[in-house]
Amino acid sequence: MEQEKVIEEIENILEVSRVGVMSTISGDKPNSRYMIFYNDGHTLYTKTSKDTLKVDEIEKNPNTHVLLGYEETSNDSFLEVDGKVEIVEDQETLDHLWENQDKTYFDSKDDPDFIVLKIEPESIKVMNDKENLDTPAETVDFTK
Repeated sequence: MEQEKVIEEIENILEVSRVGVMSTISGDKPNSRYMIFYNDGHTLYTKTSKDTLKVDEIEKNPNTHVLLGYEETSNDSFLEVDGKVEIVEDQETLDHLWENQDKTYFDSKDDPDFIVLKIEPESIKVMNDKENLDTPAETVDFTK
């Protein structure tokens, strides 16, 4: 699959998929949980509370792996995103995400525990693309 088509498929999946699995590292083992994601281009955002295990894990090791897609896509394709997580607390980002996301888990954007996790992808791999089953998974490297 040519690079432009891979990027187009990545963007299509990011457009329709919101619920995914985010994995962090706890000690030397993965720790996964469902999260609701929003994107700006290829950058992912998700909200969380300051007082969570995942925040402790991210502070120790910012590497993450996210699975996003499959059920929402027309061809069962999904993304594997490898990236780095940044904890964001600036009011502009909090306001933007609050206005563009569901309002679950927090009563207000002014909740002192409300923070955003920003995931900058290092690579995104398109998986299970039934339209291209004869080709291996396609990866876009975002570190270049």
